Amino acid sequence: MFYSIAGHKVEIDYDQSLLQRLLPSFTPFQVADDGSKPLMRLVVMSELAPAAEGKYRLIRDVDTGNGKTRVDRLHDGGYQFLVRDVYDRPCALLVTSPYFSCCQVSLQGGLATRRFALNNALMLAYAFSAAHHDTLLIHASVVRHKGRAYAFTAKSGTGKSTHVANWMRYIEDCDIINDDNPVIRLIDGNPVLYGSPWSGKTPCYRNVSAPLGAIMLIERDTTNHVRPLSPIMAFSTVLTSCSAMKWDEELYQQVCRTCSRFVETTTVAAIHCLPDREAVEVCKNAIA
Repeated sequence: MFYSIAGHKVEIDYDQSLLQRLLPSFTPFQVADDGSKPLMRLVVMSELAPAAEGKYRLIRDVDTGNGKTRVDRLHDGGYQFLVRDVYDRPCALLVTSPYFSCCQVSLQGGLATRRFALNNALMLAYAFSAAHHDTLLIHASVVRHKGRAYAFTAKSGTGKSTHVANWMRYIEDCDIINDDNPVIRLIDGNPVLYGSPWSGKTPCYRNVSAPLGAIMLIERDTTNHVRPLSPIMAFSTVLTSCSAMKWDEELYQQVCRTCSRFVETTTVAAIHCLPDREAVEVCKNAIA
């Protein structure tokens, strides 16, 4: 089956009925095959053997918040990821080509575990294949107001979703594009934000897009005010919100270049705020 995520074609080779059961969040992104080459092709295998000893080197164990993922670099330049759930049980083995254009995955466990595993494998593969094409998967909650997208990023628990919900409650002409993992892409040098099939705990899977108006770092405070960020802080804010692999120098440098271009073309600032109506009005007046 074929999907369009931020304008990038993705192919998933798997039983259609099982795919629809495992990935209902992908349904709004399904498209017909237009004959073009996909950005990424993932084949779901019934069995997949990990690389033999001596054919890879361990990079690290990454805590994703929903479990840990072991990352190995293969000698051919590709990767293998062993995805584990919150109980530290293996649930997926993902093997990729060097640029993540060709991927294979095997799944373990029941329906819920397989859904978690396949969703995570696809998010990994998409983020790192798209990163080579001026496209970044970021951790943010996004509201659209009068045709422009405003992305709010912060540490987990700071209040991204609460702030965006207050925009919906108090500001007219608003809708939510995504509440956790939107995609931003440079199109002819202009930043555009897209919805994605990944939206955390909020079921908001919308195949929509809008020009990116601003990226805002939320910081809790006792008063509501917007603080401009220096270019270095703006770059750091965007970079830390992105999916990236620092150990892959080529990929990481590409992510850094894309972040720099976003900072050059987009307002990046901090909103110090309380979780109240005044906060969104102060923010809107400053950026919208």
